[in-house]
Amino acid sequence: MAYSRLLLLLIGVISTHLPEVHARPIDFWCKNDSRKKMMEMIADWADGVTSDTLPSPVQIPCVGLRMAEWTNKTLQQKRAEVLGALQVFEGGVQSVKSQVTLPCQTSLLEKLGNSTRNYLAIINMLPIQSDDLTPSHSAVKNCPQTSLKKVLGQYRKLLTGKVEHLFVDLQDMCSVEHGTINNQGS
Repeated sequence: MAYSRLLLLLIGVISTHLPEVHARPIDFWCKNDSRKKMMEMIADWADGVTSDTLPSPVQIPCVGLRMAEWTNKTLQQKRAEVLGALQVFEGGVQSVKSQVTLPCQTSLLEKLGNSTRNYLAIINMLPIQSDDLTPSHSAVKNCPQTSLKKVLGQYRKLLTGKVEHLFVDLQDMCSVEHGTINNQGS
C-alpha cells in the first residue's frame, strides 16, 4: 500500500513537469487519446482477472442507453444521470472491496474505485450549471453482479455509453476552450 502511494505521488510530480499534461477536466474531454487509453487500460484489467467470482454481489448501476430518451434530456439531466451511475458504481465497489481476500481482486477493485472517483471529479468540475437534479430511476437502478469481469465490462459500457455521449454533447465547449482543437488527440 505504501509503495502504491509513493508511486502515485511520483507520477503526480513527474506529470506536472510534462508539457503535454493538462490538469483541466475540459482537456480530458476534448482529446480522444486519454479516453481511448483509459478504455484500453480497463480492457487490460479484465484480461488480467484470474479469479472471477466475488464473495458477494456488487451493486452496480444498469447502464443501458436508450438514444431516443438520451437525446431528449438536457445537459444537466445527462450529467446528473452519469454522476448517479458513477456514484452507484463507487459505492458498490467500496462495499465489496472490504470482503475480498484475494490480492488480485483487491488490486483491481482499488483501481476501479480510483478510476470511478477520477471520473466523478472530472464530471463534477465540468462547467455545466448544476440544478441539483436527481438522476432518473434507470440510472440508479442496481444490477447486482458477482463476476469481476462483468463488473469491469459494465463499467466500460458506462464509460463508452453515457459518459462518452455526455462528451459528445460537450463538443461546443471544446471549440470555445481550445479554439481550433477538435476531438482529435494532440
